[in-house]
Amino acid sequence: MEQPFVIKIPNAATPRQTAPQSDMAEIREMFREINHRYMVYQPSAYYAAVKRVMDLAVSFTFIALVMSWLYPIVAILIKLTSKGPVFFIQKRTGYKGVEFDCFKFRTMHVNADADTKQATNNDKRITTIGKFLRLTHLDETPQFFNVLLGDMSIVGPRPHMLYHTRYYSQFIPYYNLRHEATPGMTGMAQIKGYIGEITVERELRKRIQWDVYYLKNRSILMDIKIILATFGQVIEKSLGSILKKK
Repeated sequence: MEQPFVIKIPNAATPRQTAPQSDMAEIREMFREINHRYMVYQPSAYYAAVKRVMDLAVSFTFIALVMSWLYPIVAILIKLTSKGPVFFIQKRTGYKGVEFDCFKFRTMHVNADADTKQATNNDKRITTIGKFLRLTHLDETPQFFNVLLGDMSIVGPRPHMLYHTRYYSQFIPYYNLRHEATPGMTGMAQIKGYIGEITVERELRKRIQWDVYYLKNRSILMDIKIILATFGQVIEKSLGSILKKK
């Protein structure tokens, strides 16, 4: 199993005994060292080209074969169960910090807090069909259009809403490093279980730690593994929920 990496840089001075660092201190040290050495880990032009071709092939295939019939069904269900648009379009932070419109099927009643307040468990804003869409992650399938447009990739750090980017970047060291990659529909942090509502700061730091792990180790093979792991987790989660209700 992969472990979040920590780069060790030898000290030029005579080594001395130090007290064991806390987890948070180790994470801060890791980000500090990554900041100094980050350019070493820029992906090759070959990787970028192959990744883009893969993104185009997967997104176009899904849109043509699945969204062509899925969209009318979901659109009707959304319209029958709540008032408002079919799509929820939200500004998110993308590559190099550039804002873009992120597409999702609307899963909540129209509300004023949608761009500042993250969805929580048993959130009363979520509609009946919205619960199903979120459980199966079908609400995120419109993001294949974002991938086709180049705003997102299939794999990469999940894009955060602008409010969270402004808030967390103020006190989490090197938070913006995650913007050195095109945001993804899924990523390393997600397959490691860091998905959904952010309840504590430590959880977000762990997400960023896995995002940076991806930045350092990204490859086509890793992207494929993340896609397969995501697909397996979605199936397992959906089946588990169905069996639980029986």
